[in-house]
Amino acid sequence: MEANEERTGAVASRPAPGARPTSEPRPVVGLLLAAGGGRRLGGRPKALLPHDGRLLVEHAAEALRTAGCARVHIVLGAAAEEVRARAELPDCVLVDNPEWEEGMGSSLRAGLGSLAGTGAGAALVALVDQPGIGPRAMERVLAAYTGPASLASATYEGMRGHPVLLGADLWEDVAATAHGDRGARAYLKAHGDAIRRVECADVAEPYDIDSERDLRRLRTGPPTAPPAAGSAR
Repeated sequence: MEANEERTGAVASRPAPGARPTSEPRPVVGLLLAAGGGRRLGGRPKALLPHDGRLLVEHAAEALRTAGCARVHIVLGAAAEEVRARAELPDCVLVDNPEWEEGMGSSLRAGLGSLAGTGAGAALVALVDQPGIGPRAMERVLAAYTGPASLASATYEGMRGHPVLLGADLWEDVAATAHGDRGARAYLKAHGDAIRRVECADVAEPYDIDSERDLRRLRTGPPTAPPAAGSAR
């Protein structure tokens, strides 16, 4: 949810008359779920929490872009208008989920629905409240993309986590099973043998910001330089 290719300077040849042009691979779009209201955080929406000199939603969206996503769709729910007013999210598609209180499943459905007709080949799904997962892990999972039937997930010492790569051919079935606060969990459990697992424990920490205690993990001082990420397909 892995290998990058380098060009060696070969000269492109002119296609033969009547030959069909080589089709470009369909792009991978970042899908950031950022609708949560932070109930266990005293009702503070997670998207608006400060981290490393920025809002969490800005931090996560930039990580997806740096990893190589063609564009980023962000699902908003709690305090959606405030997020729109305060967050700097250039070139992102903001998707409203009026049913956000139903849980992550509703946000995943809204996000996948927003990708219909865009020509995307897959969605790289990330959560706004996991600042320990940055572009290096996202890039690894994105590189597992081979086509619209792709299914991949980051793992951390063997335990499956985010981000998750969902090929476009799977979106309808994933959405049909996305209910409550489980997101794509039911679909992934049912298709465990098909998941390409990408180990990321050496480059990321998959903790969530769910409680007051977790807020200690957020850096509220001056921003630090993010780790460099290589190019991704």
